[in-house]
Amino acid sequence: MFHRKMMQNVHPAPETNEDDLYSGYNDYNPMFDTEDLENDVAFQQAAKTSHGRRPPVTAKIPATSSPRPLATGFGSKATLTSSMGRPMTGTIQDGISRPMTAVQAAGYTKAAARGSSFDPLGQARGPASPLEKKTSDSLEEKMRQLEKKVNELVEESCVANSCGDLKLALEKAKEAGRQERELLRQREQIAPPESINLDLTYTVLLNLASQYVANEMYAEALTTYQVIVKNKMFSNGGILKVNMGNIYLKQRNYSKAIKFYRMALDQITSSHKQMRIKIMENIGVAFIKTGQYVDAISSFEEIMNISPNLKAGFNLILCYFAIGNGEQMKKAFKNLIEVPLEVDYEDKYISLNDDLHTNLLIEAIKNDSLSQIERERKSLAEEYIMTAAKLIAPAIETSFAVGYDWCVDAVKDSHYVELANDLEINKATTYLRQQNFNQALETLKMFEKKDSRVKSAAATNLSFLYYLGNELEQATNYADLAVNSDRYNPAALTNKGNTVFANGDCEKAAEFYKEALRNDSLCTEALYNLGLAYKKLNRIDEALDCFLKLHAILPNNAQVLYQLASIYQIMEDPNQAIEWLLQLISVVPTDPHVLSKLGNLYDTEGDKSQAFHYYCESYRYFPSNIEVIEWLGAYYIDTQFCEKAIEYFERAALILPTQVKWQLMVASCYRRSGNYQKALEKYKVIHRKFPENVECLRFLVRLCTDMGLKEVQEYITKLKKAEKIKRNQRRIKSGREGSSRPLGGIKGERLSAKLKVLPGTNEPYEGSSSKEIDASYADPLGPQPERPKTAARKRTEEDDFADEELGEDLLPE
Repeated sequence: MFHRKMMQNVHPAPETNEDDLYSGYNDYNPMFDTEDLENDVAFQQAAKTSHGRRPPVTAKIPATSSPRPLATGFGSKATLTSSMGRPMTGTIQDGISRPMTAVQAAGYTKAAARGSSFDPLGQARGPASPLEKKTSDSLEEKMRQLEKKVNELVEESCVANSCGDLKLALEKAKEAGRQERELLRQREQIAPPESINLDLTYTVLLNLASQYVANEMYAEALTTYQVIVKNKMFSNGGILKVNMGNIYLKQRNYSKAIKFYRMALDQITSSHKQMRIKIMENIGVAFIKTGQYVDAISSFEEIMNISPNLKAGFNLILCYFAIGNGEQMKKAFKNLIEVPLEVDYEDKYISLNDDLHTNLLIEAIKNDSLSQIERERKSLAEEYIMTAAKLIAPAIETSFAVGYDWCVDAVKDSHYVELANDLEINKATTYLRQQNFNQALETLKMFEKKDSRVKSAAATNLSFLYYLGNELEQATNYADLAVNSDRYNPAALTNKGNTVFANGDCEKAAEFYKEALRNDSLCTEALYNLGLAYKKLNRIDEALDCFLKLHAILPNNAQVLYQLASIYQIMEDPNQAIEWLLQLISVVPTDPHVLSKLGNLYDTEGDKSQAFHYYCESYRYFPSNIEVIEWLGAYYIDTQFCEKAIEYFERAALILPTQVKWQLMVASCYRRSGNYQKALEKYKVIHRKFPENVECLRFLVRLCTDMGLKEVQEYITKLKKAEKIKRNQRRIKSGREGSSRPLGGIKGERLSAKLKVLPGTNEPYEGSSSKEIDASYADPLGPQPERPKTAARKRTEEDDFADEELGEDLLPE
């Protein structure tokens, strides 16, 4: 029964011709049927009306328009009737086309005009109109912009300060202050006081005070800090009293600095431990400045009890040294070497296996920023300990040696064991400064059995000492020991090169210097000595290259500048030589040798006025240089100021009293100036000191004859006797030499070649020509030795090579 009811509701599908594969292809939309348009009344009516609009429907009954065929699925056409009050799909109503489908997303809109293109993305509308700018007419918006500008000015001020433009930083800070005050005034008019941005005000004032300090305007800075400190609304303003204390410390007002440091210390809680310790350090330093060492000791001891550090420990040693308490110095030194360094030592950089990844990682961290900080901290600790040991060693025991040994033993018992050897070498260096060479040698010889690094450093210093003592054999032995112990020690290679150079092998010495430079390109001693070696070998271009490189490293080194001037003089380029010497006198303006050298170069170039200026400067700083005195005397004679020349020749006579020529020059100047009486008296004085001098007797005869004096016959007799003795001496000398020289000789042979041009020798009453003076005084200094590097005494070129290490190079590498 149930089954029968179910079957009644089932309607089988109509039979279709499954074999008709092309059925349905002739079906089409009647909208596109144009064959029967002339029979379509609605279309014809629409075509006749204005704009093609269809007249409105007036009845809801079926229209009587003529039917038009409508295609069916079976290929026949059905009649398309007009609308019955509802527009047909695809028809026009009120100028609006109705979509042919109900899917709105197809791109049709309710207001789309007939004939519009398909534009689902709305591209035909063009770009969107720009956003309307927000009006800033409101006071709140204006204040917000003003606050932003203040922050920008503060930031620009800080950036300018970091770039070193302190003036611009201060101007920006002042402008920020003005803008912030304007902002504060406007905000007070429209808002309660609670809405004021205190953080911004604090930032502006703090930055302004900091810029005042940077520009050393301390009074203005203190006034600004007072504004912050006295304002109770700034909760952390009290901490700025530390900055005020720093300003008073810079002004050397130590009592006020201590007062403000203590006020700041009272306002900082114990939770800020490091800040409190730094303030206590400042208090201790201020007490040291005022000489209140007991109060300073109290501050530093409190720091060492709370949180010991190297700086406080070292300052504590200084205070105990100042009051002379030896026992407390020992205690403070032990506390100093027990300060934890908080540095991982070199063990972590040693690879224990051949893992490539591990080795690369170790190499990467060896020179990173953290390892550099560790090395700097370790170096600072070693410097504090070394300085403290040198300071207290003579004060804690009866002698320097015993005190230094105590310091060395104390260091050996600490975690600075490696520093003990350096202290021993420093002990030898101290002996050298005390000129106790035997003790220095004994101390250094103790290291001959130590490890290679220490042995090399000790042997290097021993070689240096023996070289200074001109014991080249011992210097060579220890130089070889230093090089064999550490081939990569540039100081050892430099000393080895010095010993080889002293033995005359400049080529081999240059090889050692170059090897030292390969190990350390900044070894200035090796580079300097290499330049000297090339200069000795006459390889001038290579020597010039060495000294120019050295000048780039040490731009204000007087020895390098002198060598450059000397090389350009050898290269016959006096203008460049003068330029370098001018740079040199800007570094050492009182060096008389450099000034005389500069005068010599100007004289060679024919600039007598500049030459006279620098010779006078040289004479002012060192009035005992005979060459300078001789040039100045000749200059005054050449310019017909014989009276002024007398001063210089009299000084030369005082310096060299056994040489008659300077006294003859004085007498000649008196005679040339017309003062014959004084000239006669001077010749008589010379005759008493040098009775056999023929020149003096000749001038006495001439003056006495001209003045009509009775002593003329006496002097003629003495002159003949002196000439006879002189002829006999010449005959004996020529006989010994086997020479056939005439007895008369050359007229100007009696005096030196330089004195030929000076008055008072052969032509007593005639002036010498400028040409003769130029020829005779072209180089009054003569060839000069190489400039020493450290010693003040005049030394030879070889001595320069002994000074390849300046002072501190005696310390181990």
